[in-house]
Amino acid sequence: MVKVVECIPNISEGRRLDVVEKIIAEVRQVPGVTLLDYSSNADHNRTVISMIGEPENVLEAAWKLISKAAETIDLDQHQGEHPRMGATDVVPFVPIRGMSMEECVALSKTLGERVGRELLIPVFLYEKAATKPERRNLADVRRGQYEGLKESIATTERTPDYGPSVLGKAGAIAIGARPPLIAFNVNLGTTNLEIGKTIAKGIRGSSGGFVNVKALGIDLSEQGMVQISMNMVDTQATPLYRALEFIKTEAAHYGVAIIGSEIVGLVPLDVMMDVATYYLRLHNFSNEQILEKRVFEF
Repeated sequence: MVKVVECIPNISEGRRLDVVEKIIAEVRQVPGVTLLDYSSNADHNRTVISMIGEPENVLEAAWKLISKAAETIDLDQHQGEHPRMGATDVVPFVPIRGMSMEECVALSKTLGERVGRELLIPVFLYEKAATKPERRNLADVRRGQYEGLKESIATTERTPDYGPSVLGKAGAIAIGARPPLIAFNVNLGTTNLEIGKTIAKGIRGSSGGFVNVKALGIDLSEQGMVQISMNMVDTQATPLYRALEFIKTEAAHYGVAIIGSEIVGLVPLDVMMDVATYYLRLHNFSNEQILEKRVFEF
């Protein structure tokens, strides 16, 4: 069986689309790697990239992408709503076919060692690749963001797994291995950021909400709204509709409506079919039957 791994680098650029295209071009040049998707967000000033292929090919594509991002993105000049600590901020490997999580951890370490040695970028291993329990959670690794890490990286607590204990303009990078997750954002019809932060805290697992949800309240006041930005790490345990209904209920408490939502990157078909099943009340149908029904009716 051919082994297949997915890699989802997040780069800290979502406004200069010419720069994004230069970085994406590095991925396109690697044989055997398929670029599945890339999505830029100007408010977050971030681009999420999804690629897939055999492990060694994907490893090379990730290396080239990180190198080009380090050349073209200056964190001293970067501003955006999304937390970040590096030009390439995070690089997770996800097992797809014939791959174990342990093999994805090994890819993380191979890439991290090379990035630290050749590019002199500090690397923190996270999630399943974490070398310390307190580095499993990406939010903890990225605490203080680029500016805060500049001051704390020289301390024993923040010593990187690879690379120097000093930050250049490319910042630091988190590299790891994890199961699939879905980036799901919900927009609220208010500019009151405190409402967004309160709702995000209520749904966030680390503060007592849903265990499988990571959430932040994001200020998008220039667009007349606040965003609840979420990572859904286990949609079987916590489906998208459950998170949406929770946010809807909490927002209504403040007299605020949901005005839109978005998924960043790719999403499994079954996840969307679960949403359709819930909202269309098609509980007596299998996913295959729902697909057939939709084709017939529309």
